[in-house]
Amino acid sequence: MDFTVGAIIIIFAFIIFLSVFTYFVPIGLWITAYFSGVKVRIIRDLVGMRLRKVPPATIVRPMISATKAGIDVDINKLEAHYLAGGNVQRVVNALISADKANINLKFERATAIDLAGRNVLEAVQLSVNPKVIETPLVTAVAMDGIQVRATSRVTVRANIDRLVGGAGEETIIARVGEGIVTTIGSAKSHKQVLENPDSISKTVLQKGLDSGTAFEILSIDIADVDLGDNIGAKLQTDQAEADKRIAQAKAEERRVMAVAREQEMKALTQEMQAKVVEAEAEIPKAMAQAFRDGNLGVMDYYSLRNIQADTKMRDTIGGEKPPTK
Repeated sequence: MDFTVGAIIIIFAFIIFLSVFTYFVPIGLWITAYFSGVKVRIIRDLVGMRLRKVPPATIVRPMISATKAGIDVDINKLEAHYLAGGNVQRVVNALISADKANINLKFERATAIDLAGRNVLEAVQLSVNPKVIETPLVTAVAMDGIQVRATSRVTVRANIDRLVGGAGEETIIARVGEGIVTTIGSAKSHKQVLENPDSISKTVLQKGLDSGTAFEILSIDIADVDLGDNIGAKLQTDQAEADKRIAQAKAEERRVMAVAREQEMKALTQEMQAKVVEAEAEIPKAMAQAFRDGNLGVMDYYSLRNIQADTKMRDTIGGEKPPTK
């Protein structure tokens, strides 16, 4: 009984020891590296990676690929790139692709591109196989006021030397769109644009739009050109409508001022008539007072009445309507 328990403990301890040993010393990976011609030391490299919390396969397998491709890489540099947060397998694949395509790409630059957040393998592939970027619809107005719409296809390839710090595809699209707008806007007539759409691409291509970007523009091809609205006529119509509204507003202002003046004159006339009526109402009182004071006699009064009668008769003969009392 004691022998059986002791044997089980020994077997269990051996299993634990074997698990820990194979964890720290990946024998299978070391054998693969050895027969691939990659020198990997068990204690210093494999065990050291485990202690530094670096998965050995992440370093050794890319190193095997690089060695088989004839590229000399240092295991310590690969491990340092991994600890810096880089993608070791992608960097090694980029170095292999660049070597096969005769592209001068050093390990240091590849790791710098990878740590900068760019896909270095995709950049190498883009250097070999250019990419076509289709710009969105760009709308511009020629000098004759006709709107022209155009789309273009920009063929670019990656510039390895400018990948770190260079602008991306959005900048290329924006610059090409700006160049198309400028070229169409400087055309005297929309017919020139329709007859020679390649003039747009030639003019835009001469502007050096890839300066400061991570790409090199190979060609700019106008994919489609179409006419839009007559912006010049529309602007003239809008201006005429605006002038019309301004004139109507000024006319309405003058009309309101005239109506106000007319009302003011009517009020003034009514005030003057009221004063006349008031003054005429004082005449009989003044005449009565003159009779009492002896300043007006009976003959004077009849003479005044005769003058009024003569005036009324002359007004009637002359065709004027006598004033109403």
